[in-house]
Parts: sequence; C-alpha cells; structure tokens
Amino acid sequence: MEPSPEQSPHHAYPDHWEADVVLRDGGTARIRPITTDDAERLVSFYEQVSDESKYYRFFAPYPRLSDRDVHRFTHHDYVDRVGLAVTIGGEFIGTVRYDRINDQGRPASAPADEAEVAFLVQDAHQGRGVASALLEHIAAVARERGIRRFAAEVLPANNKMIKVFRDAGYTQRRSFEDGSVHLTLDLEPTEKSLAVQRGREQRAEARSVQRLLAPGSVAVIGTGRTPGGVGRTVLRNLLAAGFTGRTYAVNRAFDGGLATLDGVPAHRSLGEIDEQVDLAVIAVPAHRVPEAVADCGEHGVQGLVVLSAGYAERGSAGRELQRELVRQARSYGMRIIGPNAFGIINTAESVRLNASLAPESPARGRIGLFTQSGAIGIALLSGLHRRGAGLSSFISAGNRADVSGNDFLQYSFEDQDTDVALLYLESLGNPRKFTRLARRTAAVKPVVVVKGARHSGTNPPGHAVPVSRIPDATVSALMRQAGVIRVDTVTEMVDAGLLLAGQPLPAGPRVAILGNSESLGLLTYDACLAEGLRPRPPIDLTTAASPQDFKDALAEALADGTCDAVIVTAIPWVGENGEAETGDGEVLAAALRGAAAGGPAKPVAVVHVEIGGLAEALAAASSTAAPRTRPTTLAAQPSGPPAATEPATVEAAGTAGTEETEEGTQPPARPGRIPAYPAAERAVRALAEAVKYAQWRRQAATPGKVPEFLDETTDEPGAAALIDTLLGTAPDPRGRPLTHDEARELLGRYGIPVRPTLPAPDPETAVAAAARLGYPVALKTTAPHLRHRADLGGVRLDLADEDALRRAYGEFTELLGKPAELLPVVQSMAPRGVDTVVRASIDAAAGAILSFGLAGAPSELLGDTAHRLVPATDRDAAELIRSIKAAPVLFGWRGSAPVDTPALEELLLRLSRLVDDHPEVVSVALEPVVVAPQGLTVLGASVRLTPPPPRGDLGPRRLPNY
Repeated sequence: MEPSPEQSPHHAYPDHWEADVVLRDGGTARIRPITTDDAERLVSFYEQVSDESKYYRFFAPYPRLSDRDVHRFTHHDYVDRVGLAVTIGGEFIGTVRYDRINDQGRPASAPADEAEVAFLVQDAHQGRGVASALLEHIAAVARERGIRRFAAEVLPANNKMIKVFRDAGYTQRRSFEDGSVHLTLDLEPTEKSLAVQRGREQRAEARSVQRLLAPGSVAVIGTGRTPGGVGRTVLRNLLAAGFTGRTYAVNRAFDGGLATLDGVPAHRSLGEIDEQVDLAVIAVPAHRVPEAVADCGEHGVQGLVVLSAGYAERGSAGRELQRELVRQARSYGMRIIGPNAFGIINTAESVRLNASLAPESPARGRIGLFTQSGAIGIALLSGLHRRGAGLSSFISAGNRADVSGNDFLQYSFEDQDTDVALLYLESLGNPRKFTRLARRTAAVKPVVVVKGARHSGTNPPGHAVPVSRIPDATVSALMRQAGVIRVDTVTEMVDAGLLLAGQPLPAGPRVAILGNSESLGLLTYDACLAEGLRPRPPIDLTTAASPQDFKDALAEALADGTCDAVIVTAIPWVGENGEAETGDGEVLAAALRGAAAGGPAKPVAVVHVEIGGLAEALAAASSTAAPRTRPTTLAAQPSGPPAATEPATVEAAGTAGTEETEEGTQPPARPGRIPAYPAAERAVRALAEAVKYAQWRRQAATPGKVPEFLDETTDEPGAAALIDTLLGTAPDPRGRPLTHDEARELLGRYGIPVRPTLPAPDPETAVAAAARLGYPVALKTTAPHLRHRADLGGVRLDLADEDALRRAYGEFTELLGKPAELLPVVQSMAPRGVDTVVRASIDAAAGAILSFGLAGAPSELLGDTAHRLVPATDRDAAELIRSIKAAPVLFGWRGSAPVDTPALEELLLRLSRLVDDHPEVVSVALEPVVVAPQGLTVLGASVRLTPPPPRGDLGPRRLPNY
C-alpha cells in the first residue's frame, strides 16, 4: 500500500538546504525549505500574485488558497514532498514544490525516482532569475533524496516557465497532452547544465559588483557634524572626486534644522530621503551597524560598504557579529563590502566614485585592483597617484565577509574598461572556484595575484575561511595552471601590471637589449638568463648616445624579426661639453615614444638610472588609450594602467591594448604606455611573467583533451560497485586505507596494474613466494619507517636464486629486526628504469590534486614535485612530467636511455580519471613507479577511501557563509 502524505515519515529540518543566492539583477535572496510556520507568509505571498500567474500554476482561476491548500503547501516530509521558498526581507517572492510519484503519476515513496514539480513566482520579481535558481536547488534536493527525473505540466501560453525548463541544460523530453505541455527532465548534471549554471552565476555576481561600483546615489551613514572622522572623510572624498550621482549625509544625531552638510542634503535616517538610495557607506560604531543595515534594507538600498571595525578581527565574538551582519544584509537582498573595509573607487567618467578613505582618487586607468588589506590598498593608491598612473576600479574588502576576490574576477571578466586584474589576497574562501574563474578570466586578460599569509598555516584575523593544508609551492603551481601570474610582492605585482596593461604580449622569449651603458646592459642580460629568457648580446650605444640615437636603435630592434621584446637601458648621457646630462628626460621619453609608435607591436620596457625628468615624463602622459575589444554584458565603467611603487609609464601613440581574435591570440597592435623601472631585474622579471603568460594564452586557445581510450579501458561502474562494497553500508566518516590486494583490484579497474607482492613472514614462505613469482625477485620491508628506504637496507634487489634470497633474509632480520616488525614481502623484479612517484590527493579547500616527481631525494628532500588540478588533460600530463627540475633524467640526461614518457603520461591520466570519477578516493600514492625505456611498472600502491565528501563546485549556486 502506498503511503498517503500524512503517513509518510517526517524527517528533520534540512538546514543544509538553506542558501543565499545572487539573482540575475545582482540582488541577493535566500532559498530555504518551507516549514509549518510559514502559513501566513504563504497566504500573503499568494495574495500578491496576479490572477494570470495563478491560472498558469493551477490551470484554472484560483483566487485564494483554502486552509487545506495552506496545510498541504506548508507540511512536508522533506523526502517525498519538499517545498522551497525564495525570501527577501523574510517574505516569500517565489516557491517550488515537488511530490514523488510512481509510473501512474500517483503519490509514492522510494524506490520511485520521479517527482512532479511546480513553481510560482511573484509577478514583481519575475525576470530576476528566481525560478532558474529554484530549479537548480530543488533539483539538487531531489537528487539527494534519490529522485532522478522531474515531470511538469505547463500550459502552452506559459512561455516563461517553458523557457526556464528549456534553458536549464538538463536532458529533457517534451510532449503535448490534453491541452498542456508535458516536460520530463533528467536531473543528472550534464556538461551543458553546468555551463548554464556557471554562466548565470558569472553574470549575476558580476552584476552585483557592478551595482556597488556604479550607483546612482550614495548615502554616507555616520557623517560627523564636525570636520574629521571616517564618515565625514568619505563624504569629502565623494565630493572631491566629482561623483556624478546624488549624495546624502545621514546621521541620527543631526539637528532637525540641519538641511545640508558640505553642500549635500543632510538627513537623520534614510526614511527622510524621498528617492531611491543605491549604495550606503556605513561609518558608525559596530554596535550601531545593525540598526543602520535595517534602515537600509527597509528603504531599498542595493549594497553596503561597511567601514566599521570591531568584527572578526577581534576574535570569536566579533566573528559571530560579522556572520550576523551578513545574514541581516542578505535577508534584504543586499551585498556587503567589508566590514573593516577601506572603501571602493570607480574612475569611469560617467561615475567618478571615490567612496573610500583615500584622499586622492587615482587617475583613470585600465587596471582593476582588489585588495583584502587596507594598508596595502593605501600604499598602492598612493603609489599610483604619485606616478600619475591610474585604475579602472578599486575594492578594498577588509574582512571580506561577503564580496570576495572571486566576485571581483567575475566583474573584471566582463568589464570593458579593465585590461588587467590585480589582486592582493590573504585567504582563498573557495579555491576551486577561484581557479575556475581565474582560468576563464586569464584567457582574455591577465590576472596578477600576490598571496599574503603564505606560510603561516592560518588565515589573517577576520578571514573565517577553510585553511588549506597544501604547501604554498603547490598553490602557486595550481594558480599558474589556471593562467594566473603569481608574484611574491606588491612591487612585483605593480611592475607586471604596468607592462601588461600598456604593452602587447610578447610572441616569445627573445629579448633585444640596447642602451648607453655597457654595465647596465650586462646586468640586464644576466637577469634575462636568470629568468629563462633568451637575450641577444646587448647593444652599447656608448655614453655619448643622444635621444635620436636611442630612437634609431629602438626602431631597428623592433623591426628585427629575431627579437620578441626590447629592454632599453639608460643612464645620464654625456653632452657636447663632456659633462653628464641628468636632465632632458622628456626629450628621451619623446624619442622612445616615437620609435615605439612607428615600429611593430612588441613590448618595450625602460630601465633608467638617475635621469632627471625621465620618470616624470613617462608618468605624465595621458591615459586615453582605447579599450581592448572583448565580449561583455556590463555597461562600460572606466579606463588606463597603474603604478604603485617606483615604475612610471609613458604613453606611446596608438592603443594601450590589443584586440582578441576568435582563436584567443593577439593581432598586431600598437604599444601603449611604456613602463620604466629603476632596476634591471624588476623590468626583466615583469617581462618574464608576460612571456610565460603569453605562452599560456597561446596554449589555452587550443585546450588539452582527455584521450578517448580512457573510456574504452576503464570500468567505472565496476569501480563504483567495488568502492561501495569496501566502504560498507555504515562507513566510518574517517575512511579506511585499502589493503594491497584491495588497492590492486581498484586500480586495475582503471587500467593501472600493480605488480603483486607476497608476504614473507619467514624464510620458507619467502622461498615459496619467489618460486611462485619467478626469479629474480626483490625482498622488501613494508614497515612504515623502512618502506621504500633502500638506503637503510629495507630493499634487496636482483635476488637471482634461493640461496641469494635466504642470505638476504638472514641479513634483513639480523640488521633491521624481527620479521614481525619488518613485515617483509617478495616481489618479482621490474625492468630497470627511473624511479618516480605519482600521487593524487584531495585538499578540502583546493580540491583534487595530481602530483609527480622522482622518487627519493629529489621529491622528498628537495621538494622537486609538480602539481596539476584534476581532471587533467593530455597537455596537463605532458607538462606535469616536464615541469620538475629533474625532468632531464627522463629524457636521456648524460647519455642515458630516454624512458617511456608516453606510458607515464597515460598513467597520470588514468589516475586523474579515477579520482575525478570517484570522490570517495581521497588519497592514492603509487611509489615507486619504475619507468623503463619501454613501459613502466607500478611496484607499490596505497589508497584511502572515505564516504564521498560534498562537491560544492558541482552543486547549485550559493554564496559562501564564512
């Protein structure tokens, strides 16, 4: 007998289904399960839905809900009947419900795996992506409860709802029956559904940042009545920047008769303002922030910049205040920058927003800057202002409780006025998402990152995010795999940013060096070699060289097809009277501009020493370069490049950027602002980063693939069944290591054979095992402290016969301990080759990581190990084995025979596929893997399984809760 709704068992409230989401227009909303306490909210929601929408939902006029309807729609067992609601300000704006059904369409329980689904969205909120977000979340809930398909009946005239289903990307079937459209959706995520989901996420999150950076009106809450103080400073900076929107000063302590302050309307609360306020800058003590946030939420403010301190940076009590602040703001649909923020800046001519504590708004530029540190932000803005370079946008996120570096990447990807994204990060809240977003953004514009707090193993105060346990070197390798330019210091970040924003990407590593100092040229030459570039011998123009000589030499170097970039070195030149000329830097700057403008598009950098006026001339050039052409859905914002510590720039004729082609490469373009550096190594390092990034861009234009043979030679269903059996029906949450035989069986399902070993607890058993395997054999200890330690005598190789085996066994036990301690095993010998180690592991923050190195001292002592994110492509596998420093050993170093690297690449791809297919596999170590000239042999393997962890990167869209 099928259970009725009232008979179905009721499950506990699933609070893990709650989620904050960003809607299509950039506003936020909360999705949560509907409970029995929601009856009044449901009735109120339904009263605000139009008669047409009600008709589309119920296929008939349905003016109001009966008591029975209300009971039915608010009572769920969270298994066979589930309802979710989207709320803003605590009130419903949309609902969805599924009911499990059988083949006849009647109510059912598991194992029935189909459910009927229906949506209802308030008319005022239609078009905001509410139904699409609900579909993602209700589908995830259904999969969790064992439901594999949704069925929906939709009236043909309900085009909006049909489009929601059609555009979701799920495999679907459609038919027309009894006057309605019958839709069936398979809920298993597909490549298309994930692409649709991530595309919506990108557009929504980019729009949410754009709303913060381009408001039509700003209210500064906490503006002091007397000069000074945080609020009054922000108000002054807004006015000084020439903000194009409306500005308001708000302070509940204002006298009733105070009409204006600094020339702008003054109010005691937002309720006194008779028009929409888009952005609120909150500068009140922490204990008064909740009141201010409530005032903002009740009056339709879209976003907040919270400058107030006293939150997570103060400890656990402050962290809870911070979480409550985020919950409160999101409940009203608002996003937050901060708390403890320095502010935001948008230099677009149509906005001119300086809602920060920076007294000077930077010039317009083409670099976007995100920083988690106010102090770093101050230094960068000061340096930019000092050198006349500029930014397109600036966000200093403080404790980064909501808007993060990931959001900034979403925005930068679409912003036409940003050519380079610079990020100073102290923590990564969602590394998997960061690498995904960075890879996509880096494919069209450079992303330069400085990562602070690299070696502390903890997060900075205020950053309540998961702590990654992987080494910093691994983080750097994974960033570079995603196309991120990872540098160590803020100075290096600015140096690279100036070059990338103002110059075309180099076509290769060949560098021409010219200048009037042989010594400075040689220093530059050495620096190029140290950075892996291919410099040509420096051209010495002698100290008597004039600006015209520089111009002619630069023009000749740019025209030379054997060089890809030019570095100009300059010291004060000797005048006609024999004295050093320290001035006339403007003359040299003009000469270099002229040569760069007239030659082929190649990057040019200047290294100068004590030339008066040169740096100023380089920095004084206008930043009116045309933007790079690229697809976008955001309205235009700002434009130009930066500088922050010492580099300066000069504008050359032509455009600062380059236009993207369909292949992802760059056509010829005129160079823009020429960056200048006070030291050769800084210029060379920036150029080297540009060379590596350009190479990554060229490779990313034709991405790697997972070979088709993996599909034909792997047994994914068999491996899944084996994993289920090994974990059991009640698996230990801590997981379990597999035995040697279990690991061999699992790896064998993916075409990874492991050479068998046989236990040898005594000499007689060892001899019997050797006879079974065939001589020659190896005798090994598997004791943890001696495993793989041939240097300590834990491995004896090439034992050709029984006598040799017995002799080795005796020496084993005499030198190292009793057999019960050594746990010896016998294994047949593998062909000679290079010993390597291949590993795959799951980091809670970064995800699945594939690692490779040579076994023993190179990887264990010197840390010579390379890493790639899973899933790995054929290109990733090839690069992985070639990126370690000891790679020449694999390719015939010192006359040795090259080993079978294609077999090694195949092994890496198979292991990557295993870990990607089965999240229960959290750790695999293949050691050693002996790679011979023909083929390879896996001699040892350890595998660890745990119950499958949640895969947040594959789930429905949701904002993180830190």
